[in-house]
Amino acid sequence: MKEFFSSLLAGLQNAFSFGDLGVVRILLTLALAFLLGMFIFTIYRKTFSGVMYSKNFGVSLVMLSMVTSFIILPITSNLTLSLGMVGALSIVRFRTAVKDPIDTVYMFWSIAVGISLGAKFFLPAILASVIIGFLMLILSGKFRNTMPYLMVLRFNENATGNVYSLLKRLPESNLKSKTVGAAGVEMTLELRLRESDMQVVERFLEIPGVYDASIISYGGDIVA
Repeated sequence: MKEFFSSLLAGLQNAFSFGDLGVVRILLTLALAFLLGMFIFTIYRKTFSGVMYSKNFGVSLVMLSMVTSFIILPITSNLTLSLGMVGALSIVRFRTAVKDPIDTVYMFWSIAVGISLGAKFFLPAILASVIIGFLMLILSGKFRNTMPYLMVLRFNENATGNVYSLLKRLPESNLKSKTVGAAGVEMTLELRLRESDMQVVERFLEIPGVYDASIISYGGDIVA
């Protein structure tokens, strides 16, 4: 009976393994792909600056790293299978429109992680992901204590001097557009403000001749 169970266990191990592609390696690769995919998802959510945030795209980043690692696993174990897999994938056409170019970067990042993990390059995948994630946080300005906003001002020409005088006191401002008409002047500016600086709207309204002032959260590029 003992020999029977031993032979059965050996048969199951042979059935669920192919070369160095065993159950342990498969589970470890998929687990690391999931964890690094969640890390990429978190960085994407922290650095997102668009208008409409899509959770489905974030989830697809996690699945993309896992699926890619799953594809690479058998390719690294069998040369014949790798040639057939390349031929099969070459006929696939992905036509999903990417709205933001930075989304393409995150997709390539997830694919690169999946390829590295599937090829057993665990340490390069982890180390590179940490470095890339840190750089993405820096480049996106998430470590800065100010946030980008658009300010729209409407005032008459007599208040121009006082408006410009107050604008010079702001830490960062960049004129986007200026419209002069019979009803007065309308200006749109890019600003970087702290949460404690939101009272700047009331300060503009205190200037005689200013009709209204509004601040809008802005996800575009700010000229530093």
